[in-house]
Amino acid sequence: MNIRPGIRKLAQLFVVFFIAISGGLVYWQVVAAQAVTANVHNGRRCLTNSAPVRGRIFDRNGVLLAESKAEPGVCGYLRHYYDPSLAGLIGYYISPLYNSTGIEHQFDDYLSGRMGVTQIDNTVNNLLHRPPVGDDIYLTIDERIQRVAAEHFNDHIPIDNVNTFASDRGSVIVTDPHTGEILAMVSSPGFDPNKLVSSVAHGDLSYYTQLTKDPHQPMLERPIQATYAPGSTYKALTLMAGLDADKTTLDQPFDRTQALGPVVYNGQKIGPVGNNIQDYTFRFPVTTDYGFTHSDNIIFAQIGVNTGFDTWMDYNKRLYVGSEIPFDLPATVSHVLKEGQTTLENNELAANAFGQGYDAVTPLQMSLIDNVAANDGQLMRPMLISKIMDTNKAPIKVYNPENLGSPISSQTAQEVRKAMFGVVRCGSGSIVQQLFTSDASIIGKTGTAQVSNDGSIPAHAWMITQAPYSITNTGQLPALTIVAMKENGGDGGDAVGPMIAAMYHDIFANNYVKAQLPPPPPTNYCCSAQLLQLGCPG
Repeated sequence: MNIRPGIRKLAQLFVVFFIAISGGLVYWQVVAAQAVTANVHNGRRCLTNSAPVRGRIFDRNGVLLAESKAEPGVCGYLRHYYDPSLAGLIGYYISPLYNSTGIEHQFDDYLSGRMGVTQIDNTVNNLLHRPPVGDDIYLTIDERIQRVAAEHFNDHIPIDNVNTFASDRGSVIVTDPHTGEILAMVSSPGFDPNKLVSSVAHGDLSYYTQLTKDPHQPMLERPIQATYAPGSTYKALTLMAGLDADKTTLDQPFDRTQALGPVVYNGQKIGPVGNNIQDYTFRFPVTTDYGFTHSDNIIFAQIGVNTGFDTWMDYNKRLYVGSEIPFDLPATVSHVLKEGQTTLENNELAANAFGQGYDAVTPLQMSLIDNVAANDGQLMRPMLISKIMDTNKAPIKVYNPENLGSPISSQTAQEVRKAMFGVVRCGSGSIVQQLFTSDASIIGKTGTAQVSNDGSIPAHAWMITQAPYSITNTGQLPALTIVAMKENGGDGGDAVGPMIAAMYHDIFANNYVKAQLPPPPPTNYCCSAQLLQLGCPG
């Protein structure tokens, strides 16, 4: 049957129109849908069926930490958070119209459902006018340990404004050093993420403005974003470098002048202020181990200089000082050099070696230094994300422990742990063991980081620790590390030691981490090891 040319052309025109319209629908509903939805001029962008149901966030044991719920009067769904102590780490998400932070920002593509199979499923959801659904994220955080750390951070301690000062600013990091998994991370002061999200979603910016103007910076995630002078905790790094490079030994002798000072480098005197031992030390020589136990700056200035800049700097680099730490969130780079500086004069190296000078490190950086000693010289990549699951509860991505190498030998790590045992059992950290209601030993290094030349500003209080430890079975490795610090808190042992003791007690007593608790050490250990002089025979 013949079709007249005019009708044929009309039919072809309709086919062309149909193809063009179909192509346009595909483009606007699939290709450009996300951009159109987010456009501020789109009056339909906040319809429930266009607002994403973000993926949930869980702890390592499946405890719910964050989820989205429908909320009247806001753009579809509102984020709800169940542990305010994780506010800085998890961050917050309000809507596509506002910036997000923390995990909510770093893993937004997963939580919003824009990755892999979930993205394909959400393409279908968009076509059917159903809200897109995101993937779930499981953290390495143990909510039980997180609550212990957050609860004890502000435990009452005596404040004398000489050795201890009132401060609610600081950090705690609890880690499994054998896997790198972070079990708790506290940043104080924090903020209420639910109040922030709800108020901004309803058009009220007053709480957000209050937070951004607060001089104590509650929105700063201190464990990974803030750097500080580490004080004497950095002697652990100097000890590692000196021992591993055969520049010192734990029994290296230091005579009276070498131990008390002054020593002179480039015309600059170091000591006698800062030797920390002259009031109770009357027999010389003393050893490296004794100087570490009682935190003698003069001894460690000499160990740093004798180790040499190149070698000392090499061990810093092995532990990611000066470079970005491999981590699941961006972390501020720690440094021990001024900007543009490539070397240190001996007087500068001496100060850096005992944790002052130009040293500026994050608590996360100190956690790496702590962990490598606890894990027998093996450095594990710090982990925050355990796995990501799609909407069908199938794993999209599983994060496994990753060994970053061996910055120090097993022998060096063993000797550092032995020296850290002396600190808590016999020296500047002894308050921790006195308060720890268990025979199991905590080991560590204290730090009191001076932040003003005249002492008018209280020092930062630090402590890096491990537990449990056995002095009779040095092959048994500590199960946990805890790094804690308080800004301008004063003396490291007195200011943060009590909360660390309480944290370890609760964690082990409640079996949140199962560990073999070793027998107590000999009662006369400090005298027999010559780490104490007062009260010891001879």
